[in-house]
Amino acid sequence: MNSAPVPLPKRILVIKLRHHGDMLLTTPVINTLKQNWPQAEVDVLLYHETREMLSANPAIARLMTIDRQWKKQGAAVHLKHEWQLMQQLRARQYDVVINLADQWRSALATRWTGARIRLGFDFPKRRGALWRFCHTQLVPVTGHGKLHTVEQNLSLLEPLGNLQTSSQVTMSYNASDWEHVEGLLGQQAVPNDFIVVQPTSRWFFKCWTEAKMAATISALQASGYTLVLTSGPDKREQEMVANILAQCPEERVISLAGQLTLRQLAALIDHARLFIGVDSVPMHMAAALSTPCVALFGPSKLTFWRPWQVQGKVIWAGDYGTLPDPDDIDTKTDERYLDLIPVEVVINATKELLS
Repeated sequence: MNSAPVPLPKRILVIKLRHHGDMLLTTPVINTLKQNWPQAEVDVLLYHETREMLSANPAIARLMTIDRQWKKQGAAVHLKHEWQLMQQLRARQYDVVINLADQWRSALATRWTGARIRLGFDFPKRRGALWRFCHTQLVPVTGHGKLHTVEQNLSLLEPLGNLQTSSQVTMSYNASDWEHVEGLLGQQAVPNDFIVVQPTSRWFFKCWTEAKMAATISALQASGYTLVLTSGPDKREQEMVANILAQCPEERVISLAGQLTLRQLAALIDHARLFIGVDSVPMHMAAALSTPCVALFGPSKLTFWRPWQVQGKVIWAGDYGTLPDPDDIDTKTDERYLDLIPVEVVINATKELLS
């Protein structure tokens, strides 16, 4: 692969069109670009619903968003939005585009910018003349099977030369985010050494059973700790939290389930003494914020998605039984694969970190 020093870029575009956690794990790429070219403006093209993961990040100049609701507004309106976005991208006159995505629309946007350096991955499913035409250089993905997603992302920067690499994941929020959360905690007289528990994920097959989570929370309540439960706004997630609370004593536990934005949740986690959670976006946020963490993990691909540089314990369900291949799982299943993890293992890990 050819690697040579790159002329000082004025503007750089990073493209990633995936879920919230994926966006958080792009921040080492953004940090590396800013560390090596602090004068450059770094923009990000992402899905509109994931923008809050990066909206307070001081290293980013602009967020360009694709709203997946456009297509519900009719073909003419949809095309108008897409054309306006393409014009905005072209007007920025990027020098470098880092296309971390694997969709055709990301490749076409990369080509449309006209940037003199356009990097993408040589995905096996995208090998062909059009994908090559959209990029000036493709980076092999051989070996990615043994790399964390952060490491995979950073590998796309190799053609830019011998850069100083930052592998730090960054979750940013504003002072107003914490002020809002602090007010909610004050209303319920929550002490400063609270524990955050995120028992839910958008995919329930990544969750522990309510009974086991309730048993863990009850044990910590009995030891005098105060716990704050959180979840996404989804009705099923909030019902799960209510079910857990119904099995716990009423003292020293409150619920903020469905009440916080992602940035407010980040502020809450950042001020917590400990985070306990399943494989979900908040787990990655806790690791990024260096909050001590007990992460219940499985059956996702541990190599790719374990909490990066986590301070704490990752408890993998595969150590306590047989898990299915992640690629074979029906994501709509009611199976709780984390149920393999014993309650006492989680309680002991939590108390060890609190000691």
